[in-house]
Amino acid sequence: MTEEFSDIPLFMEEMAESIRKTTAGLDKAQTSAFFQRILDAKRIYVTGAGRSGLIARAFAMRLLHTGFDVFVVGETVTPALQPGDTLVVFSGSGETHTMATFCRTVKDLGGIICLITASPDSTISRIADTVVNLGDLTGYYRGDTTTFEMRQMTGQYRSISAAFAPLGTMFETMALVFSDAVISALMEAKKQGAPELKGRLTNME
Repeated sequence: MTEEFSDIPLFMEEMAESIRKTTAGLDKAQTSAFFQRILDAKRIYVTGAGRSGLIARAFAMRLLHTGFDVFVVGETVTPALQPGDTLVVFSGSGETHTMATFCRTVKDLGGIICLITASPDSTISRIADTVVNLGDLTGYYRGDTTTFEMRQMTGQYRSISAAFAPLGTMFETMALVFSDAVISALMEAKKQGAPELKGRLTNME
């Protein structure tokens, strides 16, 4: 049993190396544009499907802690979007039908769309005002035109084979690291430290 799991630290090292490679290849103009959009945003809405949605929620929580007016799309307490509000979409494929529909609606309402993706030539990329391409090191999204919904139904998101960082794992990991780095940059820009963030944590637990 011990031998079966002996490669876990190695997999972690490979993932860390993938993060370093991706970071080195990021377009600074894209990351700077995204940062400025967030910094200047009136109100921020976040969304994503599946595991990308979990990353979006984590980003929303940290934005709230940093003092932003932020909401998660689909929650019952999320208010109506107004012209000039910003939607941040996490989508590795950039083709998820529900996310593309959200984006078209936001455009019609006069909102601004920021996309975090691994597919810069996608449907949502063409709609978005700002795109950050986190790359596709494992090649998972290249040539994949199936929708997120279809991949869920056919089991393509299940880890059924012993592969390094299977399916969309590297995008989701990079999206989390990137969004946390954005929070760190926002803290510096707003001259905030941990005490300010701690003061905005929930006090009902």
